[in-house]
Amino acid sequence: QVQLVESGGGSVEAGGSLRLSCVASGDTYNTNCMAWFRQAPGKEREGVARIYTGDGVTSYADSVLGRFTISQDNAKNTVYLQMNSLKPEDTAMYYCAAGWCNVLPPQYDYNYWGQGTQVTVSS
Repeated sequence: QVQLVESGGGSVEAGGSLRLSCVASGDTYNTNCMAWFRQAPGKEREGVARIYTGDGVTSYADSVLGRFTISQDNAKNTVYLQMNSLKPEDTAMYYCAAGWCNVLPPQYDYNYWGQGTQVTVSS
């Protein structure tokens, strides 16, 4: 089992920044990728960013490209999501996930999820 604990959410004005953290513990050797997802009320869950924990390769949703950065500190078993130039449409519950990802064929199995941290951006 892998436990994920997110932190860093809050309320900011549009244009502001927040940094989310996700600390992983347990059987992390069973995972090779971590990701951030978000879900706003009445909307489907959306993948925001992903990082392969072995080589640090990252990918982003078009909606956050250039504004959000996912990174990791392997010594601390922590993944971060730096969010800059926040917009009201970024308001959502943000979840950290961990699992096994394949590039070819593309397959992403996120078996472990955190409890979420709320991000609210006011205009």
